[in-house]
Amino acid sequence: MSDTLEKIGNSQIQHGPDNNRIYLMKLDPADLPGIIDQLDALAAEKGYTKIFAKVPTPHTATFTAGGYRKEGNIPNFYNGKTDAAFLGKFIDPSREITPQRDEIEKIILLAQSKTGSVVKPLPKGYSLRSAVEADAEELAKVYQRVFASYPFPIHNPDYLIETMRSHVCYFVAEKDGKIAAASSGEMDKDNRNAEMTDFATLPEHLGNGLAVHLLKFMEPEMHRRGIATLYTIARAISPGMNITFAKCGYAFGGTLINNTQISGSIESMNLWYQSA
Repeated sequence: MSDTLEKIGNSQIQHGPDNNRIYLMKLDPADLPGIIDQLDALAAEKGYTKIFAKVPTPHTATFTAGGYRKEGNIPNFYNGKTDAAFLGKFIDPSREITPQRDEIEKIILLAQSKTGSVVKPLPKGYSLRSAVEADAEELAKVYQRVFASYPFPIHNPDYLIETMRSHVCYFVAEKDGKIAAASSGEMDKDNRNAEMTDFATLPEHLGNGLAVHLLKFMEPEMHRRGIATLYTIARAISPGMNITFAKCGYAFGGTLINNTQISGSIESMNLWYQSA
């Protein structure tokens, strides 16, 4: 079941049982301070165990007074000027506990040690391009193979087409005319930032560094569209994706504890960012 997208006042939220949380995606400051109680009420009604909020840093104190704690930060997130704070409120204290904390710390350090390392050339036979609507069926099948479940319905070709027409650019690596790997740039055009996300490589093409090449291919297209800040929310226990972003010069921005459901379980996520 996909999460529900709706508004509280003029603020955009996403919530649902799969992630077992509310995500305050876009805050309208005019909704403060009342939205904090409204989020609490919705969490109580639905039985959610976490509220996750992405807000302009000047409003952090209002949320921390309401029981939130800061989990991450991305500089210059809004229009290349104002920082974003990533905040978590744990309704169920057990959700804040992660036995993988040491492993996550090791992966962060490993990734940071790869910063600036040489990227090998794209292997022979592969090519990169932007995806188009005609790719939606094949693209959805790639995501179906790689992810048993996902926070957004990328398994659905209609969803991919809908988002292509609004705010998401999809990219593919191909071999022999077939998609081998994919990714996307989800743009917040109003605030000039984009999430570099939905990375998926088919098992038979792993080990070719396709994610790194897709990321480097995506960046100029995002900047061409006026995007100032690029970021990702990567699975914290996935060395490959964390290394990919560190290799490409992204800085570590924090860990979101037990935040997102991917492939059947709720996982912690790491923030990585790059500002123009």
